[in-house]
Amino acid sequence: MQVAIIIAGGSGNRMGQDIPKQFINVYDKPILIYTMESFQKHPLIDAIEVVCLDGWHDVLRAYAKQFGIDKLKWIVSGGESGQESIRNGVYNLEKILKGDDIVIIHDGIRPLVDETILTDVIIKCQKYGNAVTSLPYNEQIFFIDDEISTTRYIPRETLRRVSTPQAYKFGMLNEKYHEAFEKKIGIYGSSYTNTMMVELGERLYFATGSDKNIKLTTKDDLEMFKAYLKLEKDNWLK
Repeated sequence: MQVAIIIAGGSGNRMGQDIPKQFINVYDKPILIYTMESFQKHPLIDAIEVVCLDGWHDVLRAYAKQFGIDKLKWIVSGGESGQESIRNGVYNLEKILKGDDIVIIHDGIRPLVDETILTDVIIKCQKYGNAVTSLPYNEQIFFIDDEISTTRYIPRETLRRVSTPQAYKFGMLNEKYHEAFEKKIGIYGSSYTNTMMVELGERLYFATGSDKNIKLTTKDDLEMFKAYLKLEKDNWLK
């Protein structure tokens, strides 16, 4: 069984809008629904759980019914942090999933995840036990020596950019979240499931990523998303 946990528990203050950014309408459809549709349409996804901001559960159910998201099975309240929200989603599945079932964790404000990305992260997880979508880093990264200069850099060939979706066998995922919150490891600040796993000594395996899979954090990101929706692929591109 493959279950998606879509994280939509944030308030989205940086977008500067009156409602959480995951519920902003773009061409008469909420951003979160665009995200959920990718999982709804994918043949390897059996069910969807959304970790949702309190007060928006009924709104989400209504939108899911309106747009035909019948794979939505559970709505769970978010926590005070991103890691608490993911933990709440994982713990809610403890009596539902088996150890070898696969959980795909994805940000609700990454609405442009496509079928090939989801397929690869699931296949890699089936093979290795986990998988994180990743891309090469194409810019140069320099250390700061002082405020105005540098003499050291990190070879970009040694770097990968990792985002969501990420996939994990449920048994290991559940065990590591219990361990992390008991030991207070990998749960603070900008920590996410992938960074937590590494801090707890786990090896992560790379899956295919996409530059199109942007996270909608600012108004500029929102405009880019709208442009992608209108973009038509040139037929000559292979």
